[in-house]
Amino acid sequence: MTADPFARIRAKPTKTIIGLISGTSADGITAAAVEITDRPGERPGISLRGWTTTPYPAGVRQRLVDMFTEPATMQEAASLNYLLGELFASAALAAARAAGYGMDSVDLIASHGQTVAHVAAGDPANPLSRAATLQLAEAAVIAERTGRPVILLLLGGPTGRIALNLGGISNLTVLPAGTRREDVYAFDCGPANMIIDGLARRFFGEPFDRDGAHAARGRVHREMLASLMNHPFIAAAPPKAAGHEQFGRPFLQDLLARWGTVPAEDLLATATAFAAQAVALNISRHVLPRHPVEELIASGGGVHNPTLLRDLTAAVAPLRVRRIDEFGVPSDAKEALAFALLGHASLMGLPGNLPRVTGARHAAVLGKFTWPPGAAGDGPA
Repeated sequence: MTADPFARIRAKPTKTIIGLISGTSADGITAAAVEITDRPGERPGISLRGWTTTPYPAGVRQRLVDMFTEPATMQEAASLNYLLGELFASAALAAARAAGYGMDSVDLIASHGQTVAHVAAGDPANPLSRAATLQLAEAAVIAERTGRPVILLLLGGPTGRIALNLGGISNLTVLPAGTRREDVYAFDCGPANMIIDGLARRFFGEPFDRDGAHAARGRVHREMLASLMNHPFIAAAPPKAAGHEQFGRPFLQDLLARWGTVPAEDLLATATAFAAQAVALNISRHVLPRHPVEELIASGGGVHNPTLLRDLTAAVAPLRVRRIDEFGVPSDAKEALAFALLGHASLMGLPGNLPRVTGARHAAVLGKFTWPPGAAGDGPA
């Protein structure tokens, strides 16, 4: 292997990178094939060539949901890590086919993996504990199956904007007017689809509230909504991050224990309103006092829920709510495309993190590079 195994890829003016991610909802793997053209002194040119979403088999999703909030053995985690590697590799191959590529045309695969644990802070009583996060989907398996190396900016403008992702958890990235890298910050607001999906499965046997139809037929239970908004995470000041540990199965069980007599469609209407109000409260308390914002650019699975978007639009008014699709990026492909960009940054030796967002001590080149067996170490021609 050469001293710089990525020199040949780095020297190409246009790199083809596949980004892979599965979010907190754990409903499937999104893969995006992206062509990134370096333009010295400017932002790189970005072209989304093809993308796919591959649902998890039902049994795999159940194993993941169990692992999020229940004890698991290391043997179970190791087995799932390699199984997810196979599934992520299949998703990468599907994205290449959607783009009309053979894998020999792909330079790099940038995989986020599947987060199964996210510990926001260490235990003050235990000096050996610390904040941590764990993603599964073995990179060596992806590299083996695809034959490609694996490594585990678009919305800035003259007016203030917020990029909002409505996944299992809602999270926002603040882009002040005339965005500079050091001005950007981000944090989680609360649950978006996580509670809605859990209620849809519990009462209707459906993976999510399609088109927000059940919530649209229900009425918001005001006492329940007020109780939900009193959850300490919602109003807490950033930086903050949430996941299944805060709003997963145990939270849903507690909610049903207290509010289980409320009609199912009212529960969904209230959970939907809660998702919207949590975003609005965080913007009003932690963003608008710092600088003006005019637009909210929404992406993620929640943009397919008209009831959620209606509630969100009312909650954040007079901010204008737009979908990221208006900017040429399909909402469902956005996070996979972002990971292709992060992979490109790592390939080029550029930092991929914002310390004020993640809490890192310093900017860093991200990821771990894994070469497929038999690779020459200098990439494809």
